[in-house]
Amino acid sequence: MSTDLPNGKETAMKLADSDFSTDRRQHDSRSALLDYWYKIKAGELGALPAVLGLISLVVLFTILKPDTFLSKANIANLSTQALPITILAMGLVFVLLLGEIDLSAGVASGVCAAVMAKLIVDAGQPWYVAVISSVAIGIVIGTTIGWLVAFLRIPSFVVTLAFFLGLQGITLRLIGEGGTVPVRDDFVVALSNKNMPIWLGWTLAVACVVGYTATLLLRWRRQHVRNLHSKPLGFVLAQCGVVAAALLISTYVLSLDRAPSPLIDLGGIPWGVLLVGVLLVACTFVLGRTAYGRHIYAVGGNAEAARRAGINVTRIRISVFMIASGLAAISGIVAASRLNSVATDAGGGNTLLYAVGAAVIGGTSLFGGRGKARDAVLGGLVIALIDNGLGLLGTKAYLSYLITGVVLLLAASIDALARRRRSSTGR
Repeated sequence: MSTDLPNGKETAMKLADSDFSTDRRQHDSRSALLDYWYKIKAGELGALPAVLGLISLVVLFTILKPDTFLSKANIANLSTQALPITILAMGLVFVLLLGEIDLSAGVASGVCAAVMAKLIVDAGQPWYVAVISSVAIGIVIGTTIGWLVAFLRIPSFVVTLAFFLGLQGITLRLIGEGGTVPVRDDFVVALSNKNMPIWLGWTLAVACVVGYTATLLLRWRRQHVRNLHSKPLGFVLAQCGVVAAALLISTYVLSLDRAPSPLIDLGGIPWGVLLVGVLLVACTFVLGRTAYGRHIYAVGGNAEAARRAGINVTRIRISVFMIASGLAAISGIVAASRLNSVATDAGGGNTLLYAVGAAVIGGTSLFGGRGKARDAVLGGLVIALIDNGLGLLGTKAYLSYLITGVVLLLAASIDALARRRRSSTGR
C-alpha cells in the first residue's frame, strides 16, 4: 500500500517545515527586541533592575560628589569594599534557589575567620593549613544545617536562627569578650590589600574577553547550524562588546597609579577581585553547565516533581547549605584580610542582611527556582555603591540604614510582582 501523501497536503507540510526552519534561522534584531520586551512584560526581568540601579547610582553620586566618587582611589576602594558581601551572597544564591534561607551565613563567616586567625597566631600554623581548616569548618557547619533541614524537616529559618545564636557564642569563646585577633600573615593580608602586577591584570582581562567572546560565538554557531532559536549575531557581538568594554575599562582604571605620594607606586587589580572572578566562573559553570545545577533549579521550581523525576532532593538540600557555608568561610577570610584582624562581632551586624539583599537586588528570587551567580556580583556592587556614596556625602548612620532598607524592600517588591506576573502568564 502506498504511503504517499496527496500532493496538496505534502506540499503544505513541506512549506510549513521550510517556513519553520527559516523562522528559526532568520531571527532578526526586531524579533529579538520584541521577544525581550514580551519577557519583561511577562515578569522575566533577570538582572535588568540591578543594572539600571547600578547606572542610576553611579550617575547620582557622580553628580553629588564629582571630585571624589569617580576618583581612582575610590574606585579601587569600591572593588575591595564589595568583596566579602559579594562572596557571601554568592553562596546564599544556592540556598535561595531552593526557596530556603540561611540566617547563620554571616556569623558562620566570623567563626571560620576566627578559626583561621587562631591557627595562625596561637598555633603557629602556615596560612594554607589555617585557610583549608577554616573552609572545612564552614562545610561542616553547612552539612549539619542541611542534614537538620533535609532529614528532620525542620524549617531552615528555625535551624539557621539557632545556629545564628550559637555560632556567635563560639566566636566569643574563641576570641574572648571584647577581644581581637590580629591577622598579619602576608598571604591572607594580600587578598584585600595587595594588587597583582599590572601585566598580569591585563593578561587576565584580555584572556577573559577572548574566552567569553569565543564561548558566546561558539554557542551561537551551534544553534545556527542546528536551526535552533538563537539571538541575532549582532546582538551576540554587542553583548561581547559591552562585557569587553567593562572589563578593559575597569582594568585600565585599576592599573593607574593611585598613590597619594609620587614616591609610592600603587596600581593594579586587587587579588581579591581575581578571587571573586574565579568563584563567579566556577559557580556559573556549576549552575548553568552541569546536571547538578539543573537539579538545583528543578528542586527550587517544584521539589515534588523533581523527586518524582528521580532527583535526590535530600542530597541537593544538604549540598546547597554546604556550598553556602563554605563560601561564607571564604568571605570571612577576605573580611579578616581587609580589616587585618578578627573581632568578636565578625560576620555579625548587617553582614547577613547585606548579603541577602545583594542576592535579591541582583535578581535572585526569594521564592526559589530563579537566580544566577552573577546576581551576587551585581547586587554586591549596588550595596557597596550605596554604602560608599552615602559615606562620601557624610550621611548620618540612621539615614544610611533607612535608604539601604528601602532599596532592599524595593527589590523584594519587584521580585514579588514579577513572580505574580509570571504566574498570570503561565511562565
